[in-house]
Amino acid sequence: MKTLHIVVPCYNEEQVLPETNNQLLLLINELIESRLIEPTSRIVYIDDGSKDSTWDLIRTFHSQNHSIRGIKLSRNKGHQNALLAGLFESARDADIVISLDADLQDDIHIIPEMICENQKGSEIVYAVRNNRDSDSIFKRNSALLFYKLMGFLGVDLISNHADYRLLSKRVILELEQYPERNLFLRGLIPTLGFPSSKVYYRRNVRFAGQTKYPFKKMITFALEGLTSFSNKPLKLITTLGLLLFIISIGIIIYTLMRYFTHQTVSGWAFLNISIWLLSGIQLLALGIVGEYISKIYIESKARPRYHIQEKI
Repeated sequence: MKTLHIVVPCYNEEQVLPETNNQLLLLINELIESRLIEPTSRIVYIDDGSKDSTWDLIRTFHSQNHSIRGIKLSRNKGHQNALLAGLFESARDADIVISLDADLQDDIHIIPEMICENQKGSEIVYAVRNNRDSDSIFKRNSALLFYKLMGFLGVDLISNHADYRLLSKRVILELEQYPERNLFLRGLIPTLGFPSSKVYYRRNVRFAGQTKYPFKKMITFALEGLTSFSNKPLKLITTLGLLLFIISIGIIIYTLMRYFTHQTVSGWAFLNISIWLLSGIQLLALGIVGEYISKIYIESKARPRYHIQEKI
């Protein structure tokens, strides 16, 4: 049997946390009784700088049951950094760590199956959604587009997998060697190359509170993944620039022919459209290059990913 830690990043989750805690405690007790995990197994909540009573609730949970631990970050550092804090802290005592979101949209009843996959030799077990029926049409199609785009750009992603996974202690220790600050764990974990498997589940509807990933954050997260794991956008810019250069030679020849035949006035509309089109492409290219430069800037400072204010 192995010691399990269930890591749960939290940000303003006071509405869902009591029910989440009850369900996770029941699950932990069932796993211990069935001798799948050691009695020393724990639930670890990471408060990512919440502004509500999330940390007070975690304190209360701990006072009622010492199998619950809490980590409070000094300020909001984002879901990925909060998740890393929980993984790294848990790896000191746990043999395996499972991460999941606080809203319990991820089905916790597949955790026994994930543990069994680990016992068979998988050091990484991905929990993968078997459908997206609970999503809106927009979110379903945008997710499909995102995975196809990342695949086209050469990023090794597990389709329909978020941050619900099991990692062995060895995998987490290897993950600690990655110093980058621009985190996209969904793309980083598969690059580690350890034996892995998948477990499928149906995603539930959020039973309380609001999603912590509105449209703006989804776009930011997608850009983070894109620019952290692929340099193909830069190569596409080079290809596009070469193509436009060839086209521009044809436009110059065409313009000179119109000039010498005294027909330049009629080409005003074409010239105007061309200027706007090229200006837009140039700004887009500069924006993509700027994304990469900003990441170099952040990585060069090598600041800590997070600061722990308190632990219980």
